[in-house]
Amino acid sequence: MMAKSGDILEHPVTGEKIIFRKTAQDTSGELMQADVIMRPHGFVAAEHIHPIQEERFEVLSGSVKFRIRGVKREVHAGEIAVVPPGTPHVWWNDGDQAAHVLVDVRPALRFDEFFETFFGLAQAGKVSKKTGLPNLLVLALVMREFEKELYLAQPPAAAQRVLFGLLAPVGRLLGYQGHYTYPR
Repeated sequence: MMAKSGDILEHPVTGEKIIFRKTAQDTSGELMQADVIMRPHGFVAAEHIHPIQEERFEVLSGSVKFRIRGVKREVHAGEIAVVPPGTPHVWWNDGDQAAHVLVDVRPALRFDEFFETFFGLAQAGKVSKKTGLPNLLVLALVMREFEKELYLAQPPAAAQRVLFGLLAPVGRLLGYQGHYTYPR
C-alpha cells in the first residue's frame, strides 16, 4: 500500500514520527512533504546522502542538531536548514523536548516508500534496538531498492555498490526483500 497524505509512520527505536502532508503521488513526483516529530534524544538512524534530492528542514518547535558535510549546527524553532543533493548529513534531537520539523524533499522520487519500508521493518522488530538499522543483508536489499533516493555516507558509494551487490542475492535467498509494507 502506498503512503498517502495524513498517514502516520513511527520508528520505535529512533523516536521519529512522520505525518505525510504531501506524497509523491499527490505532487506528480515533485515533492514529498512531512511533519517529523522527533522525541527527546531521538535520531536519524545513519548519516546519509541523497544523490539528486534537496532536503529542506523547517523547525516548527523545539530544536535539532545537524551535521551537514561534517559541520555541526543547532537549528531552533523558526529556522531552516537546507541540504543540497550529494551532501552527507544526519540530524538528531539531544534536548529534553520533542522537536517538530517540517521536511520537504524535492524531487520526491520514492522517498515516501523508503520511509514505509524502513519504519515498517522497525515496527516488525527487525532492526537493531541500538542503531535502528536492519541486519546487513536486509540493509543491502533496501539500499539497492532505494539507491536513487539515498545511500550511506560511509563507506564510499563505490564500496557500498560492490558490498551490497554481493550481499543482496544472499539476502534474497534467505527470504529477505528490499521493500516492506508499514503495518496499518
